[in-house]
Amino acid sequence: MMRFGKALLCISMLCWVIVGSAMADSSKIVVDVAHPGAKVSPILYGLMTEEINHSYDGGLYAELIQNRIFKDNATIPVHWSIVQSSGATGSIALDNSNPVNNTALTTDLRLEVNTVPKGGRVGVANDGYWGIPVKPNTLYHASFYAMSAPGFKGALTVDIESNDGSKIYATAKVDSIDTFWHHYKVTLRTGEVPISADNRFVISVNSPGTIWFNLVSLFPPTYNNRPNGNRPDLMKLLAAMHPSFLRFPGGNYLEGNSIEERFNWEKTIGPIADRPGHYSPWGYRSTDGMGLLEFLEWCEDLHMEPLLAVYAGYSLNGTFVQPGKDLEPYVQSALDEIQYVTGSDQTKWGAERAKDGHPKPFPLHFVEIGNEDGFDGSHSYDARFAQFYDAIKAKYPRLQVIATAPVKSRVPDLVDDHYYRSALAMEMDSGHYDSYPLGKPHIFVGEWASTEGSPTPTMNAALGDASWLTGLERDSDKVFMASYAPLLVNVNPGASQWGTNLIGYNALSCFGSPSYYVQVMFSQNRGNRVLKETISSTSKTQPMKAAPEGAIGVGTWNTQAEYKDIRVIEDGKTIYQSDFAKGDQGWRFNSPDWKVNDGVLQQSQIRMDCQAVTGNPRWKNYTYELKARKIGGQEGFLIMFHVKNRQNWVWWNIGGWGNSHTGLERMWDGQKSEIGETSPVTVETGKWYDIKIELNGDTIRCFLDGKLITSAIDPPAPQSKAVYSDATLDNNTGDVIVKLVNTSSYPQTITISLQGVKKVDSIAKGEILSGSPDEVNTISDPKRVTPKAFVIDHVAPTFTHIFPAYSVSVFRIHTK
Repeated sequence: MMRFGKALLCISMLCWVIVGSAMADSSKIVVDVAHPGAKVSPILYGLMTEEINHSYDGGLYAELIQNRIFKDNATIPVHWSIVQSSGATGSIALDNSNPVNNTALTTDLRLEVNTVPKGGRVGVANDGYWGIPVKPNTLYHASFYAMSAPGFKGALTVDIESNDGSKIYATAKVDSIDTFWHHYKVTLRTGEVPISADNRFVISVNSPGTIWFNLVSLFPPTYNNRPNGNRPDLMKLLAAMHPSFLRFPGGNYLEGNSIEERFNWEKTIGPIADRPGHYSPWGYRSTDGMGLLEFLEWCEDLHMEPLLAVYAGYSLNGTFVQPGKDLEPYVQSALDEIQYVTGSDQTKWGAERAKDGHPKPFPLHFVEIGNEDGFDGSHSYDARFAQFYDAIKAKYPRLQVIATAPVKSRVPDLVDDHYYRSALAMEMDSGHYDSYPLGKPHIFVGEWASTEGSPTPTMNAALGDASWLTGLERDSDKVFMASYAPLLVNVNPGASQWGTNLIGYNALSCFGSPSYYVQVMFSQNRGNRVLKETISSTSKTQPMKAAPEGAIGVGTWNTQAEYKDIRVIEDGKTIYQSDFAKGDQGWRFNSPDWKVNDGVLQQSQIRMDCQAVTGNPRWKNYTYELKARKIGGQEGFLIMFHVKNRQNWVWWNIGGWGNSHTGLERMWDGQKSEIGETSPVTVETGKWYDIKIELNGDTIRCFLDGKLITSAIDPPAPQSKAVYSDATLDNNTGDVIVKLVNTSSYPQTITISLQGVKKVDSIAKGEILSGSPDEVNTISDPKRVTPKAFVIDHVAPTFTHIFPAYSVSVFRIHTK
């Protein structure tokens, strides 16, 4: 995952509006069917995964108990609570003095039961991952380690119940427990109960004494009934994508914040009692229940190729392992990991895999060395890559080795490129690889997305994604594989660390975003050969150059600041003024740290890209005045104007670039660039500054304490070409598969001409995805934007059809 992801955490959806209009006449697409071009990569479409947004724990991995081995917090048993009823009393606490022998279970939950009157109970409750899901007529498998102090007598009752304990949905008993560690298993079955998630898992007793617990686990039914398996609903969504490969384990998750917190595969295999888990770089502990074997079985279940990423000696905090002797243990670990995946049960690590329950080796063709090693400031990746490359090729010469940054020491088989951009930027760069030279290294676009929408993409993002995919498919003789990222997000508050993610879910249900359905439509309709296309437009209409307009705002970047006396003046009249007497009324924020105090608007935390916006997006030709004071941090002030929405604005960056310069920066559809010249300015802490910005047409003039500092012209928005398309030939059926994207706000009349074809079926069938640009799918409305079947009933070698605004169409024309 790209490093700037953490900067995106500040950005939330703000309800601003872009107003625009355009018109066009028609376009023509000429497809050369007679001369099929390059082969389409058969493994172009795949999945990328890492532990982010509770993708595994609380997501795909079906375990329902959170903090099951009590290591999520060193001092308190988070997600666990005491249950006491009818006058019974007790307490719970973490206990490190009584580990489960010969396991990784070193921290227990100790339950002290003091008194239990008749009819009472004392127990421990787990709140799950934002609730324990209950569904009717469902079998759950519960297990746990337990032992008691001498003198305890009584049974354990295991329940799934409502959070207030008033409703028991499923129950089971353990008649007695030993005074030494033992692993207990029970099954719980619900009856005709309502679907709900506001529930808890409880183990309780009605006798006094002391009991210890560890590795408390609860599994619902899993995909293919695999033990320690995955959620069926999410797996079915993934299966519909027809993925060819799975890139695992990630991502920043592979590297870890430090070398010690990397994905250490040897600690993720074997019984789950032997897996200590580790801290994820995305702010929470990973159970490692989704370990190396589980990734491989995931591939097996969905008929995907594993694409194995191995740790390459670099972690996110900048620490790295010197190439040479110091790196040798990590290279050997990678070779051992490959042997675990591919070796026979007569090899050391193949035997371990067989012991773990999978005697048959897994296929493996691709190994990636590290992740985003271009961020390694030591510039050691070239040498580290060479050391891994040589060792892997010597032992496994047929494996394709992928580099994550440019290297000169060896020629990798593939290079992993990552792109996170606005929808417009993805559209306009759909021809990115058109001029890329043929031959090695080939391209693996291992992470990419149009980053609009939170927690899942908007329809506009889907249009950007589809436009980008037409280019990747057209150039799939160079681009062998591509995978959207991030793949999964738990949509509960506090569960997500990344703004835009493909598939959303909570404890009970899941949904695909509009971008998900683009992936499904493209992947389910793969041709064998690329057909050359020529797209021409007959439109005579030129985009109108409107005067810039927009609301106002203030912001900070790794700085604490406060603002007051904010005014907007138009034609000599004050049209907006804020003394903050009514608090922050009318202001919209993208971070929680803004507050009004003594007549000033204050941002009091050191965070990146914190924004506060107010006003009318139709304001134009105005003067914006305010006072600003820095109270701490690294830079100065961000004064926003011409604000249309969170993806489109201009700000005057005063004391930016490490508090050294001031300049204007324009954000167009999420892509930021400088406009005009910068000037040296340093902002003093504690001093109030008078700021004035004059906006007249497209002219910007910026004053600081009465002095003109910066002036520039606000440039018009870049224009996309509206229609993006690619065509392929399915050799098995004779179908010409057309994928066509209309990103414009109006229907497009498009003539399609198939050259080299004499006859075609008069009816073409396909699917179309369309909707307003800001539309999204949600838990409550999961099918708001979904593909619909459509038919073109007037097909000929040359025919014309009208494609709706904001639409993605995939259809097949059968040639004869």
